[in-house]
Amino acid sequence: MIRRGLVPLAVALLTAAAFLPTLSGSFLNWDDNVNFLDNPAYRGLGREQVRWAFTSVSFGHYIPLTRLSWSLNWVLGGMDPWGYHLVNVLVHATNAVLVYFVARRLLASASADGAQAGQRQPDLCAAAAVAALVFGVHPLRVEPVAWITARADLLCALFVLLTTLAYLRAVEAEGSARRGLVLVAAVTLAAALLSKGAAVPFVGALLLLDVYPLRRLRRLGGWPVVREKVPLLLVTLAGTGGIIYAVRHGAVITQISEHGSLARLSAAAYSFLIAPFRVIWPASLSPLYEMPARISPLEPRFALALAGVVLVTAVLVGLRGRWPGGLAAWTFSVLMLAPTSVVVRQGADLAPDRYSYLSGMGFAMLVGGGALGMIRLLRREALTRSMGWSVTLAGLIALGGLGITSWSYGQVWRESETLWRWAVELDPDCSVCHGKLGESALSGPGGKTRVGEAEGLFRRSIALRPDLPDAYFNLGTALVLQGRYAEAESPLRSYMERAPWSASGPERLGLVYLLERRYEPALPLLRIAFVQKPDAPDLRRYLIQALEGQAHALRAQGRDGEADMLLAEVRTVSAASPEATRESRPSPRP
Repeated sequence: MIRRGLVPLAVALLTAAAFLPTLSGSFLNWDDNVNFLDNPAYRGLGREQVRWAFTSVSFGHYIPLTRLSWSLNWVLGGMDPWGYHLVNVLVHATNAVLVYFVARRLLASASADGAQAGQRQPDLCAAAAVAALVFGVHPLRVEPVAWITARADLLCALFVLLTTLAYLRAVEAEGSARRGLVLVAAVTLAAALLSKGAAVPFVGALLLLDVYPLRRLRRLGGWPVVREKVPLLLVTLAGTGGIIYAVRHGAVITQISEHGSLARLSAAAYSFLIAPFRVIWPASLSPLYEMPARISPLEPRFALALAGVVLVTAVLVGLRGRWPGGLAAWTFSVLMLAPTSVVVRQGADLAPDRYSYLSGMGFAMLVGGGALGMIRLLRREALTRSMGWSVTLAGLIALGGLGITSWSYGQVWRESETLWRWAVELDPDCSVCHGKLGESALSGPGGKTRVGEAEGLFRRSIALRPDLPDAYFNLGTALVLQGRYAEAESPLRSYMERAPWSASGPERLGLVYLLERRYEPALPLLRIAFVQKPDAPDLRRYLIQALEGQAHALRAQGRDGEADMLLAEVRTVSAASPEATRESRPSPRP
């Protein structure tokens, strides 16, 4: 009993150890700056912060529980990134332990025609530990653990695993599921959806478990198995409504019309196939696999992906009698990836590693099943002792290799510049990676002395992908920092054309005019930006200075009435923030 109790503890400690380098990481310029450094809304656990958590749809995500966890971090440790990274590591280690308990039940069911009764057998505990460690220390886990913004994936998985355990307990006896535990599963599924929308297809995953390894669909029939999941289905429908609202009001989506249905299907097939490939060969992992400007089904990687998905599916369907676990793991992966691969595509990422956090669990179970098979062969003495030792040693070396790779990769994720320099080395044609590296150069130590280097990176980013807007804004900023105001106007206008929804473009161009003391063209731009961002202190100050400057110019022309109107506007703008009227020279922030 004592030894068996130590297994989950060992899983947690070994998993956490693989990610210790991430504890010294910083906030990254990959959404961390927007979510934490420039976002006062989450700082605290008062009524306003809770209201913000449950109403914000920033980036098209409705993730109130995740945002409340950020607030808790701030209450406990302020803006020290160490605490935020620690929570990520602890949640991930907890998830690895939960995978261990889920794996015990699923491996027992696969071995005993759906029965979970033998889950505490030593062989099953050992095999489940292998599955949990493969999941826990795999390099694909580095992105969601090392990136503070990706905590949503960790929390969503935590509640998904609790949902799975509650459901497995609900159906461990013969007959219908225990209603109380199904309701518990519905509550934890709701928590998963409030952490991130990736849990939407999970009811389908539970139906998949009823097919294999639980084999309940065969024993009970389709309607009873579906009917008992009504609470889970209702929760999923409610969660889907929230997600649709968030996507419509806060997301930048890659539309089907931009690429065409066949191209979209090709990109989805690529996502489906690359996920298990990275599980098997986790080399050259990047923070960003950039979506190409055009997706052609005839391009080799997409054509091969389409053919590969068809081939893999056909082979696994053909082998379902001998190897049902293979088809189940593949189907689970495709099911969990489908919402972000087929239905909604956000941003410039083609197939992010963090999406494998949920979808890759089935492949970890497959490894656990393979370990169980080897253990039982050794028990039956079907393998020689020397062969058994060789297999065990090979397995330990493989697990150690995964952990060491995660350790080294975690160090890459500690700083923005290190991360994006790595990404550019992996893909020299990645436009966003060049842009982010330029941002890192500007915001890092000695940033203003490296503005020329940053300018070159931004120009390279634009040359690679002239359709993407951010590099134009960054180039304009770099030019402003060098005092080249006239040159900055063109890229900033290009940014505004490509990102008309953003307040940053008119704010920055208005600042350029303000620095040039061209108050009249600055005012309409700063007013537009201020309407969108009334709580931004720098923007408020810029607007006040432009109003006062233009009022002074009008008074010098004898147009006192117009000047008085602008000064009245100054009083209105500054009323909520008296410190905004303090004299200071405006300057752009990278």
